[in-house]
Amino acid sequence: MNDIKEHETHLKKLSNLHNERKRILALPSEKTLNAILDSPQALPLVHSFPEEDFYILINDIGESDSLPLLSLASNRQWEYILDNELWEKDRIDIKSITKWFDLLYSADTRRLINWIKDEKTELFELYFYKNIDVKVREHDEDPSVFGDDYFTFDDIYYIKLIDHPGRENTEDDSLELRNELIMKMLKFIAGNDHIFYQNILIESTSIIFSESEEEFYRLRNVRMAEKGFLPFDEAIGIYQPITPQEIEELGEKIIDEKFERDTLLPVPILPASMLKGDNSFTRALEMIDTDDVLQQIQIEFASLCNRIVSADQKKIKEKETLNTIVKKACGYINIGVRSFAGDEDAGNPVKVASMLKKYPLVNLFRAGYHSAMKLKWRVEKWMKTSWFMEKGLPLSFWDEKWMGVLGGLLIKKPLFFDNYTTGDLYREFESHDDIKKTEGILNEISEMDKLYSQISININPFYGSFLTYKNLILTLWVRNYMDLHDKTGPLSFDEFKSFFHSIFADPVGKRSLDHDKKSDKKTAVSDRHEIGRSGKESFLSWICTETGIPDYEISQKLGQIFENIFDEIVDEYGYLSEEELDPRFINLFLLERGEGEE
Repeated sequence: MNDIKEHETHLKKLSNLHNERKRILALPSEKTLNAILDSPQALPLVHSFPEEDFYILINDIGESDSLPLLSLASNRQWEYILDNELWEKDRIDIKSITKWFDLLYSADTRRLINWIKDEKTELFELYFYKNIDVKVREHDEDPSVFGDDYFTFDDIYYIKLIDHPGRENTEDDSLELRNELIMKMLKFIAGNDHIFYQNILIESTSIIFSESEEEFYRLRNVRMAEKGFLPFDEAIGIYQPITPQEIEELGEKIIDEKFERDTLLPVPILPASMLKGDNSFTRALEMIDTDDVLQQIQIEFASLCNRIVSADQKKIKEKETLNTIVKKACGYINIGVRSFAGDEDAGNPVKVASMLKKYPLVNLFRAGYHSAMKLKWRVEKWMKTSWFMEKGLPLSFWDEKWMGVLGGLLIKKPLFFDNYTTGDLYREFESHDDIKKTEGILNEISEMDKLYSQISININPFYGSFLTYKNLILTLWVRNYMDLHDKTGPLSFDEFKSFFHSIFADPVGKRSLDHDKKSDKKTAVSDRHEIGRSGKESFLSWICTETGIPDYEISQKLGQIFENIFDEIVDEYGYLSEEELDPRFINLFLLERGEGEE
């Protein structure tokens, strides 16, 4: 009976700590430190933070300002910090060792030295190997033979601070910090444990650096892998596309409906807390009403995020950076759910929740990524046989929007061209709508390219001009419209003005109104001209004649594109008079080089 009661009490404490961590992590960074230190159980609270959350926490607060938290942190949390901070890919960063040993020394000197003695002796020896030279004085040897650069704390071991190749560009303050740290650490160790002092100095002289570094890296990777941070060559498998059929074949995961929560380490809160947006994945999570199941899925999601971090070779030190990883994981899971379940089931949170319990999140992520990769493969295949590549035209031929879409798909890991709609030029694919929107644009590009392949064009006279799919087809049409069949290439400015006069014959509206502050009245600035029906019919007729494609088929496949182009012509030139035309600012039509130049 007492055992049951103690177990319930323990679970209650874990729950209270979880809720307190959640509350603290939601606070602004400037309030977080005091909130922790003011807690009556500050030590167990700090120890309860998962290493990932704690690492981001101290970076949000500031490393120097976090000394009180570092003094309360567990060895496990210290080690996680060093695992993240001391490495540049597979090479140890000696300057980072200086920085973090100094911070931990300031946080709790005695504890750091004990930790080094009990667990980190080899790392400390490697650090000394890179930074000091040690001489042992014989009993009858004069210390002056070592030179003035050597110092001692026991008249036996003489030490010199050294610089190794690669330190030439080291900042003075960094070198000064190194010197101060080594001096104070050696002095402390010598004064408190002389045997350890002697041993560590002797052992530091016999280090085989490459072998030690390799072993440290191996052990570090083992620890990181336990949290989902796999080595890059393994983590990159997260981007190996997978089909819904293959997900089925790989089998189901095991969810323990009644697992013992106290047997697990605390679940990272930050990844799950950053899940936002109304999509299939987030709605399904809200339908999971069993805390034990939800916690296991949150653990799985955090591990997935960590794997993405490793694959993308990022260092997560701030909430903002982590948030981009969370959005990426959530987005591709959401797309994967849609590709796996279809429209109807993907819209049913209950069915999606059942899917989350059944299939590994990593496989759903890969299925979502497969949808993006299919777009990339489609573009790569199309380009091999496309008209514009055959003609040697640059990607800019497809103008800003279409070029942006193609450019996002041609990079190693495809991105969605957002064009700053949500603040970014490119972002990760986040939904099935992103996939469908991109597919629609690829259809338009493909159809336009196919159209060009069926028009007899001598492209040579146009080389040297800034060609786009818009200004090329419009220029070709103008030549036909103005009966300029005897000449190829860009238009003269006079030819364009004649076209302008012809196509914008009748004003149909007014430009936006200007406000007269004195009279408090609005007056029209100028007439707005429109391209009439006859002009558009002329364009369509010319396309049909050139390609042999029926007008209804052109209208069906490319009608909206052409309507948009004509709207753009009106927006650019519809308010201008013939006298206001300036060839320097005419981009939708190709003019001869030098036209209008001073």
